Amino acid sequence: MSKRKPDYILFAAIVVILAIGLAVLFSASAAESQKSFGNIYFYFRHQLIYGLGLGVFFAFIAYKIHYKKLRSLALPILLSAIFGLLLVFIPAISAEAGGARRWINIADFSFQPSEFAKLAFIIYLAAWFDSRPRISRKWNTDFVPFITVIGVLSSLIILQPDIGTLGVIAFTAAFMYFVAGASLGQIAMIFVLGASLLFGLVKMAPYRMERFRAFFDSAIDPLGISYQINQALVAIGSGGLIGAGLGKGLQKVSLLPEPMKDSIFAVWSEEMGFLGAIVLIAAFLLLGLRGLRIARKTNDRFGAYLATGITFWIISQTFINMGAMLGLIPLTGIPLPLVSYGGSSMVITLAGLGILLNISKYS
Repeated sequence: MSKRKPDYILFAAIVVILAIGLAVLFSASAAESQKSFGNIYFYFRHQLIYGLGLGVFFAFIAYKIHYKKLRSLALPILLSAIFGLLLVFIPAISAEAGGARRWINIADFSFQPSEFAKLAFIIYLAAWFDSRPRISRKWNTDFVPFITVIGVLSSLIILQPDIGTLGVIAFTAAFMYFVAGASLGQIAMIFVLGASLLFGLVKMAPYRMERFRAFFDSAIDPLGISYQINQALVAIGSGGLIGAGLGKGLQKVSLLPEPMKDSIFAVWSEEMGFLGAIVLIAAFLLLGLRGLRIARKTNDRFGAYLATGITFWIISQTFINMGAMLGLIPLTGIPLPLVSYGGSSMVITLAGLGILLNISKYS
């Protein structure tokens, strides 16, 4: 395969999203940084070093090493991700927050293994689908092994629990399986199994049912279960056409929960208005279109599956986050890629985009 120039339009979309992310993160985190650490730059500086800095480093490595080498490493990468998911259940090296145990803490370094699991599973599925001339329509040949692997990964994520991440992984895996040639009956069965699992998880934890109630009726408990979605809608609606101006939003100060994490899209919309929201959405759409174009123009099947999976993962997570803030889907608690505060998400997302740019060199 001859090497060409990378997709510069994709690269430009990534740069635009990162620039917006840093700008809105500084605005959304300044008050909390001042309150907790006595200066307004703490969270911004942390994201700059441990998110963007490390992310660019791993993205550069992923860009320089030929993506085909990942094919032989797919199983070890997946096993390392599963090992990381197991480590969060060891109290001595993990941390619990909000009733969830999702982070590994070693010294001053913290990492969320479920973020790595997203990329690891995509690499594994791309190699697995590439190893088969075509996906068998026989249920016991490919469907059962596919469901088994998802089941192992899902069980570990459910135990944390991290249902938002589980949803992103499951949607991405189902989409890759469909692209690989699965029948509509197999895809329908995946959604039936997924819906049954979701129903069971909702029954097991009342707070998940509360989120569904708040989704269907945001006025049901405006100071309780509906509080976050109502404040997010107030922030987005008060932005108007051009917004209040960067750094001048009011909701982020003490009214909007998780302003620099789950709710950062609402902060951006309040401060930059409808036009600012459209710019951010357009940048993500451009990223998605270029990613799918790379997948379509890649002659190598492994590269095509890998590009498809990475693109769908980032775009699906983007619109799940935005959809939750707009009241289009229930709140899930997953970050907005390249924008929300969180080093693990930033590093793994940039590494995935580095692989996507790598594939574009050979498309």
